[in-house]
Amino acid sequence: MMKFGLIGFPLTHSFSKRYYDTKIAQQQITDVQYELYPISTIREFPRLVERDPLLMGVNVTIPYKIAVMDYLNHLSPEAKAIAAVNCIRIERPRQGNPMLTGYNTDVYGFTESLKPLLRPYHRKALVLGNGGAAKAVTFALAELDISYTTVSRTPTDGQYGYDQLDDTIMASHTLIVNTTPLGTYPAVEGCPDIPYQHIGSEHLLYDLVYNPAETAFLRQGLARSATVKNGLEMLELQAERNWEIWNGN
Repeated sequence: MMKFGLIGFPLTHSFSKRYYDTKIAQQQITDVQYELYPISTIREFPRLVERDPLLMGVNVTIPYKIAVMDYLNHLSPEAKAIAAVNCIRIERPRQGNPMLTGYNTDVYGFTESLKPLLRPYHRKALVLGNGGAAKAVTFALAELDISYTTVSRTPTDGQYGYDQLDDTIMASHTLIVNTTPLGTYPAVEGCPDIPYQHIGSEHLLYDLVYNPAETAFLRQGLARSATVKNGLEMLELQAERNWEIWNGN
């Protein structure tokens, strides 16, 4: 028997739990369980690993994606560059302490879901928001050789404020990625404050939000013949990559 799970706090709803429970049931896997571990402080994490020798991997969600790194033995290159972890593999040698390696599979999920939609004119991107999700997106864009500029409510050097976006900037940045939670259920009418009137058929709007499937941000793009994509496939690809990592692939 092996256990995988999710750490975070609170864990009121979980895409991961639903996804892996469905996968385990559909594939009739009898020796794996996926559990939720709502730990109120990251200091509980080492005890969790120590207490349950069957625990071989965890997902990490808010608010521990950064804090958990202090408890890991190794980081993958992308996790080190982004300074955030959402997947941990736990190896348990016959003798000695468990070895914990941190990964960031947000990069994989975003990259692989975006690539089929890219066209030669998608060479410059606007990344809306500058939180943890934005770090994974900008790392992926750099790997794809797509230049990007972050758009923030409190811009620093090299970033745009939302009020700076004009027709010229919008025309030259044909890929727009929303990494903010705006538009997430139940506040479904929310959307980033960008000048949607300057969006056209060559634009690709990607929203990391997946609930609802069609956010207000994406509806604005569809109304102007843009290509749109929500974040569900990113999560699914990320979940499959986590599974591979946990199982040694």
